[in-house]
Amino acid sequence: MVNYITRFFSALLITTILFTGCKNSKNTEGFNSLKAPEWSYNSTIYEVNTRQFTNEGTFKAFRDHLPKLKEMGVDILWFMPIHPIGVKNRKGTLGSYYSVQNYKEINPEFGTLEDFKNLVNEAHSLGMYIIIDWVANHTAWDNVWTETHPEFYTKDKNGNYVSPFDWSDVIDLNYDNKELWNYMRDAMKFWVDECNIDGFRCDVAAMVPLEFWKWLRPQLEINKKLFMLAEAHEPELHEAFDMTYNWQLKDLFVDIASGKKNADDLYKLFEEEKTIYPRDAYRMVFTTNHDENSWNGTDQERFGKLSKQFAVMSCVVPGMPLVYSGMEGGLNKRLLFFERDPIQWKESEYRSIYTKLFELKKENKALWNGPFGGELIKIDTGDPSIFAFVRQKENNKVIALFNLSENKKTVQLNSNDLKGEYKDLWAGKITTINENFSLILEPLANTILYR
Repeated sequence: MVNYITRFFSALLITTILFTGCKNSKNTEGFNSLKAPEWSYNSTIYEVNTRQFTNEGTFKAFRDHLPKLKEMGVDILWFMPIHPIGVKNRKGTLGSYYSVQNYKEINPEFGTLEDFKNLVNEAHSLGMYIIIDWVANHTAWDNVWTETHPEFYTKDKNGNYVSPFDWSDVIDLNYDNKELWNYMRDAMKFWVDECNIDGFRCDVAAMVPLEFWKWLRPQLEINKKLFMLAEAHEPELHEAFDMTYNWQLKDLFVDIASGKKNADDLYKLFEEEKTIYPRDAYRMVFTTNHDENSWNGTDQERFGKLSKQFAVMSCVVPGMPLVYSGMEGGLNKRLLFFERDPIQWKESEYRSIYTKLFELKKENKALWNGPFGGELIKIDTGDPSIFAFVRQKENNKVIALFNLSENKKTVQLNSNDLKGEYKDLWAGKITTINENFSLILEPLANTILYR
């Protein structure tokens, strides 16, 4: 959903509670967490903003870009909502994707149902997977259900529909009505059965009862295993979802860029994650998405000189890396949310960076997702401006070192656990770590070694 200020303060409060009050009270061993589909173990995810991706803003036009995304190493394509957008109380000219008028139809702005099916089939033929954004918490004011089932909605004491927070273009659904559960399930099953999609990204998932999601999932998976992403960070969502948002890391990136935090806080976050989240949990790591870009600014605005460092870091720390539409082209513009504002594509080093990192992720088990990858183990350099760690799984090992300062740094790597021959991801050369090994990190640069 559109990331208004209200939502941000709410998320910040919840995050604070989690990290200060829940570390010792959460028993993650008791969670009935799920095992994700096998094809997701080493996957990456890409958010598709259909409206802005091409000049045409259609599924047909987007299909032409599938081979390049496949070549970059993208596995999962997450499409922002594909449904018709409400007209009543619409924001801007075209409205918000997240104001759904009909759950079982395609937004004519993007094409037809047949166009979408063809897109899914072509993605599948390339070995890619499709998940669609699902808005279960609220609908447009003129959703078809307001006529056929007004009892599905939350109303005030005067019988008027209620908007969540300040989201004035949508109205709240009332999950106390169990018949709504059946209708929502049937709407989601339509896309699984009719279009053979591979899962859902569920908008503001924590605002919908967890019991609904737990009840829903097995009914969606009658014919095949799905991948479920919750737009939420609460650990308990892993009782129904494979992956949640690592908003905590994104917020920490902002604080590091502004000088409020440093590498020590990164180590602390990843140690806390091990105790707060179930072992099987995937965490989605990212620098930006549609909300961040449109409402809080570009990566360059929020992270400044550290933008590239954080983009690389998000691909090697524990979790599944997300790339938002345009990032591989060095997107440095806030895309309009309620209007047509096509991405101006250009050549950028970011495409090559992501391609190298995603190839490494696929081939090196140390970087796989959730329990299938290696834990992040701190390499203590004694310098809070250096974020250095090793991840190991079976015979695979990755050493990552990030200089978060504008000064040249010399780093000693003399641990017996790190000795051996490695390949340098960027230089392509063999590096041998022995008892007297050290390397120089240029300002705002990183080194990725692997074997």
